[in-house]
Amino acid sequence: MGTSGRPVAVVAGTDEVLGSDPAYERLLTGAERRRADAFLTAGGRADFVAAHVLVRLCAARVLGRPADSLVLEQHCPGCGSGEHGRPALAGLPQVYVSLSHTAGVVAAAAGRAPVGVDVERGALPDSVRGAAGRVLSAAELAAMREHADGDAYFLRQWVRKECLVKLGRTTLGGLAAVDLSALPVGAGSGPERLSRHGDLYVLDRTDARRDAVAAVVSTARPRFGPVAATLTGPRRPGSPKVRRT
Repeated sequence: MGTSGRPVAVVAGTDEVLGSDPAYERLLTGAERRRADAFLTAGGRADFVAAHVLVRLCAARVLGRPADSLVLEQHCPGCGSGEHGRPALAGLPQVYVSLSHTAGVVAAAAGRAPVGVDVERGALPDSVRGAAGRVLSAAELAAMREHADGDAYFLRQWVRKECLVKLGRTTLGGLAAVDLSALPVGAGSGPERLSRHGDLYVLDRTDARRDAVAAVVSTARPRFGPVAATLTGPRRPGSPKVRRT
């Protein structure tokens, strides 16, 4: 992926990330481990850990340095907590990171431009489907009703808007005020499609193998990188080679 800093995102299975090296969990900070241990299910905990590992691996590829030299921190500007909030790399304010996790699938992104990434499974839960009126603009709701697959339309706009939240361009309460109805939704010439929304690049990805829909949004043109190269990224001299499963 190089060191140009162009935002790079990766979508991977939770098992792919954690199975590539059982010792990867050592990368997490104490705060991250406490949050991981608060999950009620083993699957939820694994997804959280995998996403927090993957974002370090993405940043390691962008920076060309070992993942265990990077410390992920979070800070909430609202309550001041260090247990949640927008993720960042300690001591590296010029590098931007983002992460996402859902059942069995994780995504992460890193680059030298503001970036947000989100991933969701293709099967849309009723609880999420019912939120369309609070998430979509009037034009988007009309387009969803006319679309051949309303669930797919909603899911695509959902992941895009989640990215905008992570970029600080809107809030969860302001999603319906953001209108992305001009952006294409549906099958393109391949699994990825790049669009523009104002000053932002919007890169969509459909991952049929993992039954997932993802998006990465940035002020610089982003790209999705390969899983294998990320999971076998820069290591300290003399460190053991990552095992692939």
